[in-house]
Amino acid sequence: MAKTKKPAATRQAPRKRTSNRASNAVSTREVAQLAGVSTASVSRCINNPDKLSEETRKRIMAAIKQLSYTPNPLARDFRRGRTNMLLAVLPAIGASFFGDVMRGVHEEARRRGYGVIISDTQLNTLSANEVETMLFSRQADGIILFAASSPFGNEILSSRSHQAIPIVIGCEAITPELAQYPSVHIDNVLAAKEATEHLIALGHRHIAFIAGVPGSLLTADREKGFREAIRAAGSRMAAPVVVEGGMTVDGAILAARKLLAMKERPTAIFCANDDTALGAAHAIRESGFSIPEDISIVGFDDTCYARLMQPPLTTVRQPGEEIGIRSVQSICREIEKPRHRRSIPEPEIVPHQLIIRGTTGPVAQPAAKGRK
Repeated sequence: MAKTKKPAATRQAPRKRTSNRASNAVSTREVAQLAGVSTASVSRCINNPDKLSEETRKRIMAAIKQLSYTPNPLARDFRRGRTNMLLAVLPAIGASFFGDVMRGVHEEARRRGYGVIISDTQLNTLSANEVETMLFSRQADGIILFAASSPFGNEILSSRSHQAIPIVIGCEAITPELAQYPSVHIDNVLAAKEATEHLIALGHRHIAFIAGVPGSLLTADREKGFREAIRAAGSRMAAPVVVEGGMTVDGAILAARKLLAMKERPTAIFCANDDTALGAAHAIRESGFSIPEDISIVGFDDTCYARLMQPPLTTVRQPGEEIGIRSVQSICREIEKPRHRRSIPEPEIVPHQLIIRGTTGPVAQPAAKGRK
């Protein structure tokens, strides 16, 4: 009986890759094998392509395209110990100026793959424990601090174990304990000086400044510029008058009433921000005076309300959106490649602009009218 020939074992054909294969099924090892490089080179091509030669980068990118490989962001961030979240600390979330700043922050953060957590301090302080919880439990990778002083106290900054915290200071001047960190802001002294010089050029000799929160370096810098301009104008100027307004509408109303009750009331008022100017303008009209015929006003920030005032407000324009964008760029640099903290970084100064509108005019001749 003839033996039946057993069928030859069939060899399974290699499975072809298809374009609809789940992209995360392709590993970096497969990309590396196809490109003839190490897995480290693939990772470097994705995260730091400038560290590879052009030839190697092209070879890896061709392999990525051929395999339809897409990096897994969750796995990548887990390996890096990253959350891709930024903490933005604001002195008061309702302040008009910070709307523009946060628009820039969100725009640039989204472009770079980060989310943003907002903390509103209302000029209070965050405890070191709160910041530790946020950063060291990996809820956020870094802080953008939009305040003139540390809202979480000096102890977290002075501790050696916390020296690697990525922090960038945005918008305001920095206190000595924050000098070790990068900062992004305008030259507040120069901007305030130019605003005051504008009033002096219009013939005003008795000018007042409504300041902000006592002890704020931001307010101190703007007051410094105000005083420098008056001092430079010489003896023709009356002694500068400074009252506190808290950088709020209500605080400015009270401050302006004090100025209007003076025996020799000022003919011009320079305000620490646009909210202050809005409050001062209300008090001036309430007391029966006209703007700018009786009293000129200059604000600071150029918020959306500045253009809507009647007359429109002369003010210093801070590029809020640009400050937000640059602050995110700076914090991302700190996260990706931390600096050596012993080197003091130069502040990143962004340009300001004096916007002249309808609330400033020549000093009244003869002397300004009294109360109507």
